[in-house]
Amino acid sequence: MESRSNSSSPGGPAHLSVQQTLDLVQSNDTDAKIRAAQEIRRLTKTSQLCRRQLSAAIPPLVSMLRADSLDCKESALLALLNLAVKDEKNKISIAAAGALDLITQFLQTDSGSLQEYATTSILTLSASSANKPTISAYGVIPLLVKVLGHGTPQAKVDAVMALYNLLTHSDNIHLTLPANPVPSILNLLKSCRKSSRTAEKCTALLESLLVSDQARDALVSEEGGVLAVVEVLEGGSLRSREHAVGALLIMCESDRRKYREPILREGVIPGLLELTVQGTPKAQSKAKALLQLLRESPYPRSEVQPDTLENIVCNIISQIDGDDQSGKAKKMLAEMVQVSMEQSLRHLQKRALICTTPADLQIASCASEVSSK
Repeated sequence: MESRSNSSSPGGPAHLSVQQTLDLVQSNDTDAKIRAAQEIRRLTKTSQLCRRQLSAAIPPLVSMLRADSLDCKESALLALLNLAVKDEKNKISIAAAGALDLITQFLQTDSGSLQEYATTSILTLSASSANKPTISAYGVIPLLVKVLGHGTPQAKVDAVMALYNLLTHSDNIHLTLPANPVPSILNLLKSCRKSSRTAEKCTALLESLLVSDQARDALVSEEGGVLAVVEVLEGGSLRSREHAVGALLIMCESDRRKYREPILREGVIPGLLELTVQGTPKAQSKAKALLQLLRESPYPRSEVQPDTLENIVCNIISQIDGDDQSGKAKKMLAEMVQVSMEQSLRHLQKRALICTTPADLQIASCASEVSSK
């Protein structure tokens, strides 16, 4: 944690106390106010206590956002940003003090740095459930979509995170769709690491938006759109893969005839097979459901071919053009069978060990287990 002493450091200005800082930020001297804002940013960078002690600085900092000076605006915005981090009360207070109107204006500015700080501020403030409806009412969502398409690299990442926060409020999906966010989300998804938190938020957003025909058509019509989702399904984090398979499942469930071929064309089968074994419980369930829909006849009634995963996969790979794709799927299926056999064998060995344990040890073990609960 940085020192908060009043002694000056070599080559730098003296640090101010909390009270001195509060006094300066409320002064009429612009330079003094800027210095106070910078000090607030420093003091609140890592200290929750200082965020509480300096909460009284929120109204004067919001007033600084109205200044003509870019330096004044940026210093105040960065100070407010640090005051809001991990502090629910300050998040609500900043919105209540009228900051959102000004921050919304900054999202539309030509200044890349100010727009970037404004986007980060919306991201931080939108983490509060109480602020989400208020933020949406200011028309922020379409502006975030524009930033996602044309902002700085950091602003794009923060914009997608902020949109994710806002879309957890269900009413906001309908405010997002008219802005056509899918192409910009896909562009960011294509450029980021598939295992990154950014990819996780992109796929989560897509999963939320794909309940709409408009969003589904936008994804399919975008070159490499479906492939970008499939690549996350194959190489993303556990949560990202869960969102990716969920997005594809929503598409197939909405119109199987329309979306089955575009999904199959991108080589989704090996990734789906792997998810049925190694994904989260939700991902496993979604992967099996999607495999079911991707087969030629998703709901057969034949008693000769039971509805097993093996038959579903064989049905799919028999229709895929190209030896490479078919070979990968067959290899994956063989590995799955091997894993399943090894797991079953370990389970049988464990049961056999329990059966050979003396009765008194079993009773003692059971008593210990009950007491621990």
